[in-house]
Parts: sequence; structure tokens; C-alpha cells
Amino acid sequence: MKVLENNKEYIIKALKAGAALFLYFVLSNLQALPFILLNIDTSTLSQTFRIFYSLFYEIFLLMIILLLFLDDLKKAYSDLKKNHKKYFSSCFKYWIIGLLVMMFSNLILQKFSTNGIAGNEQTINELFEVSPLYIWISAVLIAPFMEELLFRQGIRNIFKNDILFILISGIFFGSLHVIGNVQNFWDFLYIIPYSSLGIAFAYMLYKTKNIFVTIGFHFMHNGILMALQFLILLIS
Repeated sequence: MKVLENNKEYIIKALKAGAALFLYFVLSNLQALPFILLNIDTSTLSQTFRIFYSLFYEIFLLMIILLLFLDDLKKAYSDLKKNHKKYFSSCFKYWIIGLLVMMFSNLILQKFSTNGIAGNEQTINELFEVSPLYIWISAVLIAPFMEELLFRQGIRNIFKNDILFILISGIFFGSLHVIGNVQNFWDFLYIIPYSSLGIAFAYMLYKTKNIFVTIGFHFMHNGILMALQFLILLIS
């Protein structure tokens, strides 16, 4: 009976995770649909309106994802209140390792890339110059929740094998940060630095079984990067 209950719980979690991933990819590509249906040329809209609409759409999508993972979040939050200090001290080294591998591989790839930086990073820099507040909210507040729930908790709910989960989660995470901005062969290799951080986050989830740990470190990582961007913007 217990085996059947465990299998039922696994199937429900896996189906929810699959639904979340499916909805994310579908809805992410339907952001312009309301304007197409209303026959509105988005190029005629003000930049401020487009930024607010993009932010609203991201929050809307995040709310759907949060609802699908609500049970996991409740359980993780209850555990986090008791063990947050232990989790932070034990997982900090994994973030440092992931960060060092990311930095080192980035330095090597920048020697060969025609742009000098990853296409994804270039896109973020361009958006940052247009609307730093929007990119800060999107990267620091929304992305850690969205990406960790989908590419960490979601994939964990589907793949129970530890090694398979860590590899798929890390590489999938890295690939999605690169694929949409590929301009040449070398750009594909930027999957390596992004995957290194994804693998570090996946390993944290494997060790702690708490998604808030990876959300917290992802929030900290992106927050530091955005703070540096703000500093560079002020200096320049």
C-alpha cells in the first residue's frame, strides 16, 4: 500500500512538473499574442508600456508556476525555518565552486568568441542600459523563483536518479541561457559556464531537498551581478 501511495505521489508531482515546463515554454512564446489578435503594431507602443507589459507578463507566468509547485514550497519553507543556517553554511562552498568554474570557463571562451561575451550576457547588458529597474526585478526577484522551480524542482520531480537529475538540470539550465543567442559555434560552448552554476544549484537541492536553498543562492548570485552592473553604470 505504501509503495502504491509513493508511486501515486511521484506521478502527480511529475505531471505537475511536466505541466509547468510545458506552460512555461508555450506561454513564453505567446507574449505578443494579445497584440496580434488586436492587430496592434508593438513598435508603435511606448517603451514604458512595453516594459510594464513584459514585467506584468513575467509576474503572471510566475504566479502560475508557484501554484503548480505550492505543495513543494510549503514543505520546503517549513523545513527552511528550522535548518536555514545549516543549509547556508553547508552549501556556500558549492556556489563558490560553481562560480569559479563559471568564471574560469568564461575567460577561456572570451578568447575565442567574436563578441567577447555570451549572447545572453550581451542581451542583458543592452536591456540594462534601457531599463535597469526592469532588468533588476526580472533577474533578481523573478528569475530565481521561476528558474529554480522549473529547472531544479521540476526536473527533480521527474527524475529520481540523483546523477541523472543533476546533469539534466544543469545542462538544461545552461542550454536555455545560451540557445536563443547563438551567433557562431563558440557561443554554443557558453553552455559550459552556465551549466556549471546549474549543476551547483542542482547539487544543493540533492543535498538539502529544499528548493528555497537554491532560490536563495540564485537570488544572491544574480543580486551581486546586478549590483556590479549598477556600479558600472554609475561610474560610467
